Amino acid sequence: MSQQIEKFERLKALHQRAGAFVIPNPWDAGSARLLTSLGFEALATTSAGYAISKGKRDSFASLSRQEILDNAAEIVAATPLPVIADLEDGFGPEPETCAETIRRASAAGLVGGSIEDATGDPEAPIHPFNLAVERVQAAAEAARELPFLLTARAENFLWQRADLDDTIERLQAFSKAGADVLYAPGLPDLNAIRTVCDAVDKPVNVVMGLTGPRYSVADLAAAGVCRISVGGSFARAAVGALLRAATEVRTSGTFAYADEAIPDAEISRLMSQEKLDRTG
Repeated sequence: MSQQIEKFERLKALHQRAGAFVIPNPWDAGSARLLTSLGFEALATTSAGYAISKGKRDSFASLSRQEILDNAAEIVAATPLPVIADLEDGFGPEPETCAETIRRASAAGLVGGSIEDATGDPEAPIHPFNLAVERVQAAAEAARELPFLLTARAENFLWQRADLDDTIERLQAFSKAGADVLYAPGLPDLNAIRTVCDAVDKPVNVVMGLTGPRYSVADLAAAGVCRISVGGSFARAAVGALLRAATEVRTSGTFAYADEAIPDAEISRLMSQEKLDRTG
């Protein structure tokens, strides 16, 4: 636990310093080791990237809490960096379920994670305001007893509910309920991002690498953003490279893709050298 507390303190310090930092999203232990080697200061899991690696859709119905936490534990074990997790909707509508998810996430070695207000139901995609706040409050109360930084997500813009006022009201209420970081994925432009940052009193996370406008780290920092994640876009970029390589071989019968592949010696250097007993 002392190592976990030290990682938690490092993570908190990143959110307290001036400017914005990038927290990339590995989807497995190997991608975590690669991103660690590049000098990033913290990592965040991605349910979308992990779902791709398992041949599943990124949906509440496809990924169980245990699957998500097992994947997160493998990432934690692969890096000395602080790791936070995409904990989706908390894996149930009840506030106590969200709290239990936070406790289990901490037990897996995570020092932070996010709870969103999406329901997974296309007919009613966002939890009612009061229930959404109660869920964050329960998660925050659980996190308060642990070395754990809680991010609360307002998902309106991912579900075609382009209501900036309601999004801000939710983020403000989540802050009062005890969230440490606030996040509204899918904001349409830099003005909306700046408006959100000006309206809340906690660090704001913004995701880049999705469809829509793309801004630099400097642009986002100037707008007031503290933390920048990439969601599942790194995983999709990797799958895109695989698709292009396989398409070349299948359609042209050539292997030029190998010119862009990371050398075996380099990837071997980054991966674990630990030897296991293979007889068991």
